[in-house]
Amino acid sequence: MDENFNRYEPGAVAISGDSILAVGPEAELKKNYAANQTLDCGGKVLMPGLINAHTHVPMTLLRGLADDLRLDVWLLGYMMPVERQFVSPDFVRLGTQVACVELIRSGVTCFADMYYFEEDIARATAEAGMRAICSQTVMKFTTPDADFFEESLASAREFIQRWKGHPLIVPSVAPHAPYTCTEEILRATAALAVEFDVPLHTHLAETALEVENNRNEHGMPVIPYVKKQNIFDAKVLAAHCVHIDEGEIKTLLHHNAGVAHNPSSNLKLASGFAPVTKMLAAGLHVGIGTDGPASNNDLDMFEEMRLAAFLAKATANDPTALPAPTALAMATRLGAHALHLGHLIGSLEAGKRADLILVELDPLHNSPRFHHDPNGPYAQLVYAAKSSDVTDVMVNGRWLMQARTLLTLDESELLAQTQEYARKIDAFLVEREQSVLSKLIAIGGASEAESFEVQSKVRLEDTAPVLAAMEKPDLEILHHRHYHEYDTYFSFDGPNQGYLRYREDEFIDEKGEVSYVRYRLTLIGPARERHFPSDVLLSRSRFIAPATHSLRFYREYFKPSAEHFIEKDRLRWRVLFRGTEFYINLDRVEQPELGTFLEVKSRTWSRRDAENKAELTADLLSLLGVAPEGGETMDYIEIVERQP
Repeated sequence: MDENFNRYEPGAVAISGDSILAVGPEAELKKNYAANQTLDCGGKVLMPGLINAHTHVPMTLLRGLADDLRLDVWLLGYMMPVERQFVSPDFVRLGTQVACVELIRSGVTCFADMYYFEEDIARATAEAGMRAICSQTVMKFTTPDADFFEESLASAREFIQRWKGHPLIVPSVAPHAPYTCTEEILRATAALAVEFDVPLHTHLAETALEVENNRNEHGMPVIPYVKKQNIFDAKVLAAHCVHIDEGEIKTLLHHNAGVAHNPSSNLKLASGFAPVTKMLAAGLHVGIGTDGPASNNDLDMFEEMRLAAFLAKATANDPTALPAPTALAMATRLGAHALHLGHLIGSLEAGKRADLILVELDPLHNSPRFHHDPNGPYAQLVYAAKSSDVTDVMVNGRWLMQARTLLTLDESELLAQTQEYARKIDAFLVEREQSVLSKLIAIGGASEAESFEVQSKVRLEDTAPVLAAMEKPDLEILHHRHYHEYDTYFSFDGPNQGYLRYREDEFIDEKGEVSYVRYRLTLIGPARERHFPSDVLLSRSRFIAPATHSLRFYREYFKPSAEHFIEKDRLRWRVLFRGTEFYINLDRVEQPELGTFLEVKSRTWSRRDAENKAELTADLLSLLGVAPEGGETMDYIEIVERQP
């Protein structure tokens, strides 16, 4: 798998310590070298170990957790909440060991990882004898191993300092993606990678939505945006790069960035088809990765090679696109260059590390074998071979598997431990799925609001008396706003789930134009009324969260049993009445056409304060020219649902 695709049959490799001394015809090497140990490979293919250019190995413990979902729902609704609950040094160690078993058995000798507690991953990988780029994740969110991103940056620095120069592990830093990082994070991680001359591992342009959002927020596609943050000062390994154009390909090439193509993951998550043939034609170093085993759902690089070739042919409508030798090069030599390790691994050449595998080509699914075409063995390996055909694996001159027997890991013991984690995660998800509140808290940002609510709505035929009353000296106006509100209410089976409201607030300025838009989620619990003369006091749970995702995301994540839409124009005043603060809303409900309502409301944590406000509400309604007896405490969604 060198630059010239040299192939020797029969061939031999001479190894001393951790490195290759010579490669060539068997007779020539036997004449020039004597060895303490000589292994007859029995007609198998001797080739470089495969290189998995992008993965998240501890996620073997999350394999099959949540499938057939969109990327944002899968990642933000399931993966990250479970990770926040369970990921720990013990979790990543076990997940890494399980992954190493799977990788070794399928002929992988090196992988590029990105996850949390990366030093524990590095330690487990080195103990298993594998080679890896281990990249400490940095995100703007709280992560399982850091409460804030400065903590992740500090951990990455310390990790790199401790592991730099290790014979098997290349420490690295991983700003997760542009949409999960701030500009400050992108710049700081790039500077850190440059300072220590280590790779920078990140996700770029994985989905069309990511690119669209980046254009809307920053006015440019993903690749120019990260270039502006100095990312390409570092040795970049960019995962996915599905939605990039020819100009962006040239930018990546100019900065010697490596690309990790992930065909199975991109297909399973419907992320799209990366322009791999254009990247290769431009001269980019493109490797192949599996992505994490929670989105693939395996670490089988033979499957990835085959899919990479097939996808390229189908998208180009050309069966000659991405031929088998190129696919195998992507999984070996080109992948090594993408990881910025091409000087050490990726091909069997004198001076490189002894990372190699043996593959049988005579099982039934790979028989018969023809010899007329020099590309035949490449086609057999890419189109017919399976990971189970790998019999022996060596990394850095050390056997990790011989005759399909693992030498550094206990597979049966590891499998038993994985089932214990699965049991705990199952219990967590079963409990969470039964509660809308738990699901809201799981995706982050939810905070509990005041639990006592004073509220009275009165239907109006004429708003003029209310507007005139707002000028009375008994009211001190603290603030006034005009909104147009679009509310989508989700309702759920079960009397105690309440309603989840997705609100889009348009702030209307004095010219009648939209000056600002805000999105919020509010989980409104069932009301528990306390009866006062005015029947205006409620006790209910309310949780508020910023709506940072699309309505579609929340619909697919929360899975409501019913959905209602309410649109209204709102004039709001925050006022002081007899030294007590209230909100006065004039609402014209436009969809459905319910008419106009006067709403007086206030919220508090104190029951005593709530009771005081409840007694004042009747007087305030009277001041506004409305009979308090006609008030009701229902939310608009309850009014809508009670309509015939």
